[in-house]
Amino acid sequence: MQGNWPDGTMRAARVTGPGSADLASVPVPPPAPGTLLVRVRYAGICGTDLEILHGTSPFLKDGRIALPHIFGHEWYGEVVAYADGADDGPLPPLGSLVAGRTMVPCHRCARCHAGHPQRCAALRETGLYGLQGGAADYARMPVDAVTPLPAGLPEPAGALVEPAVSVVEAFERAALRFDDRVAVIGTGTMGLLAVQFARRYAAEVHAVGIDGPGLELAARCGAHAVFRPGQAPEGGYSLVVEASGAAAAFPSALRLGERGARVAMVGVAQEPVSFVPGELSLQGFDILGIQHGIGHYDRTVALFEHGVFDAEPLLARTLPAAAVPDAFALLESGRGGPPKILLDFTGEAARGGG
Repeated sequence: MQGNWPDGTMRAARVTGPGSADLASVPVPPPAPGTLLVRVRYAGICGTDLEILHGTSPFLKDGRIALPHIFGHEWYGEVVAYADGADDGPLPPLGSLVAGRTMVPCHRCARCHAGHPQRCAALRETGLYGLQGGAADYARMPVDAVTPLPAGLPEPAGALVEPAVSVVEAFERAALRFDDRVAVIGTGTMGLLAVQFARRYAAEVHAVGIDGPGLELAARCGAHAVFRPGQAPEGGYSLVVEASGAAAAFPSALRLGERGARVAMVGVAQEPVSFVPGELSLQGFDILGIQHGIGHYDRTVALFEHGVFDAEPLLARTLPAAAVPDAFALLESGRGGPPKILLDFTGEAARGGG
């Protein structure tokens, strides 16, 4: 054991039932071999957490989530202790900041050994299923499921590393080129991060969205032009990033793509849509389903460190941990500019005992 692993209670933000969330006192997770304990600083909430609140999450429907549920897959904090067996390779020093990872593979199954950890047969996802979420005073994680953060990184950035890794995955899978004309559909967190990335590495990037303040923010984040749905030039883009999660955005993305375009699906729509399957073959589209950027955490941190990604304009509000219902209400009402809501776990000391 390294450091001081508390054994008392802690605050944890939970979804307790459809439309109901609270901040409860729960036991601090005990040491387990090969794990570390992180004192959480800030945790973000997003549409995936809102699905849990509404009872529409597929993880609730298939039984992988049971209520009450401690959520939070976008978070970071300070390393406070290591359990026995946490000695596999270099470890972040006690007191240093780390960002939690969402997908945690087993590293032992055939899919992991084949280099496909996102398809792990025993995959766990922090704050979703298999691992307690980071919206709590403390999070216990496997030592290989956190990413060190450099000193001096602005506070909001640590909580945005997790969504940003999927944006990096989208552009890598789509083989972004310097001459690409990119359309980004959606002005939420993923869409704005995609605009920031494409502004740096593509010839041109346009944003498409339904929210006026969101489009203004997309322009601030580097979009060369912004459009309402139906206004962007059809057939005008070599790469389309669908980041809205709206079902109707998929056929819209097909209309925006030129012949041979790549369409990266970052948003997760849950409703069926109608389209003509022959369009995919006749137009030569590549449709890419973006699950997560499990291999991009270190690279993504470097992108924040060097200014490719900028968290500050995406931050709407930071609320105290006790204001969990208010945070969800803000997220739900959410149109109007900056998309990201953070819960602050620094304002009141955790109640763990030594």
